Amino acid sequence: MAGISITKLLIIGALIVLLFGTNKLRSLGSDLGAAIKGFKKAMDNDTPPAEANTEAHAPQVEDKK
Repeated sequence: MAGISITKLLIIGALIVLLFGTNKLRSLGSDLGAAIKGFKKAMDNDTPPAEANTEAHAPQVEDKK
């Protein structure tokens, strides 16, 4: 058992296509691509600039005398 050869991968791929069908695999691939694209977009929009972050979330201390 040295590893997975190209012929084993082709057989596994053919079995997957036979089990699920090409339409289901195509829709699954497009859904996965859209999810990854949305995740990347959310990660880029999630980090605010450092200057705005420090001023907006500075704790306010009240003087109690």
